[in-house]
Amino acid sequence: MANILDIKRRIRSVINTRQITKAMKMVSAAKLRRAQDRALAARPYAQMLTNVLKSLVSRAEIYDPETGEPRHPLLAQRAEHNILLIVVTGDKGLAGAFNTNILKAAMQFLKDKSGTIEIETIGRKGRDFLRRRFPMGEPRAFDSTEAARPTLIGERIGVLNKVDYALASEIAQRVIERYSEGAIDAVYLIFNEFKSVIQQRLVVERVLPIVEVGVAQVQVARELTQQEKEEAQKAAISAGVGMRSTEAREIDVAAKSFATAPVDYIYEQSPRELFHDLLPKYVGIQIFHALLESVAAEHAARMTAMESATNNATDMIDSLTLAMNRARQAKITKEIIEIVSGAAAQ
Repeated sequence: MANILDIKRRIRSVINTRQITKAMKMVSAAKLRRAQDRALAARPYAQMLTNVLKSLVSRAEIYDPETGEPRHPLLAQRAEHNILLIVVTGDKGLAGAFNTNILKAAMQFLKDKSGTIEIETIGRKGRDFLRRRFPMGEPRAFDSTEAARPTLIGERIGVLNKVDYALASEIAQRVIERYSEGAIDAVYLIFNEFKSVIQQRLVVERVLPIVEVGVAQVQVARELTQQEKEEAQKAAISAGVGMRSTEAREIDVAAKSFATAPVDYIYEQSPRELFHDLLPKYVGIQIFHALLESVAAEHAARMTAMESATNNATDMIDSLTLAMNRARQAKITKEIIEIVSGAAAQ
């Protein structure tokens, strides 16, 4: 049987660990609230931009009536010989299977797709994982017949602590330039889509080319299991985090009528010019929302993981306390037997 002193040391160690995990859970809960607020605050602009673009689609000739070719390069669809994959992970661990699931999806994507694939990572965990497996390289115009090994062309770490639109706009601008030049044929984004603590999923979404404005081109989606939802719900209740959804509110639903209202809007510029100028901003908004939702999903995952770790630490303390009591009782019993045996021998 284990020594009582050793068991006491283990109990103290587990108690200290439980204090750390509990503190980390509360920190993640506070950050999750702020991340939810930021995601909600970004919705009105994104929704109205989408509505304006939908309205312009019905009023501008975005496809040539004679050839049927799109008049905007972001609408052009080509065979996917050269693909750009943007992988959004976290900068830190201790978030359960959050980063692992994203990287598994990325590896499966690389396995399923043929042709040349360039990878850009956002987040330290994705950068570290993929850099050990694939070489670094510079973005270049690949030959459409070339099938090369996936290459890392960019990495961004430490930018998820405070996501701003300037970062998303910069990424979108560079992606749009390369797509318009024909250097890449498609752009995919892998991230965790967050709606609420119990409504989130890992998605592989095609950002370019744009097929239909306002409709996400989700290629793969992995929902939370029922057990994961229950664990997340318990963690949210324990931390006092609301489970409100970032889905469209009444004001957003009402705003959608802008695109479908039977009204002849008067635009200061021609609908075609506006559509041409606003479509790149639509790509930037998509990337911006992906970053915001990924940050919120990471905090939710870490909060749930730390809640589970805290509960496991509590169970371990109870188990060790029971073992210590048994060891102490056995020691007392042994001493009593030795005293009684000594007295009887006299």
